[in-house]
Amino acid sequence: MAKIVIIDDEKEILGMMERYLTRENKNEVKTFSNPLNALSSLDPSTQVVFLDVMMPEINGLELLPKLVEKYPKVKVIMMTAYSTLDKVLVAHRNGATNYIMKPFESLAQLDKKISEALS
Repeated sequence: MAKIVIIDDEKEILGMMERYLTRENKNEVKTFSNPLNALSSLDPSTQVVFLDVMMPEINGLELLPKLVEKYPKVKVIMMTAYSTLDKVLVAHRNGATNYIMKPFESLAQLDKKISEALS
């Protein structure tokens, strides 16, 4: 069981991921549709954060360094439907552990990314 936070402005993605990660793996999952609320409300014992790149208030690439600075032990997995090599490199330089493309090929990909992050 892992403590996971999902930050995404798409409520459908939040719901789908939360249902899968709590039902199948019995993880403790919190979701945030507002990235700034997530930054100020994250539990310091959170192990993994799934962070969407494209959000209206502040994008994930802007939020990432703030998140890593405030919570240095958290593993951040970036999510996006619009990937470029530049974005991947920026994310890794700023502390992202991994990257996953949306739409997901299967929800089992989430398990793999969590395992990789926590190993």
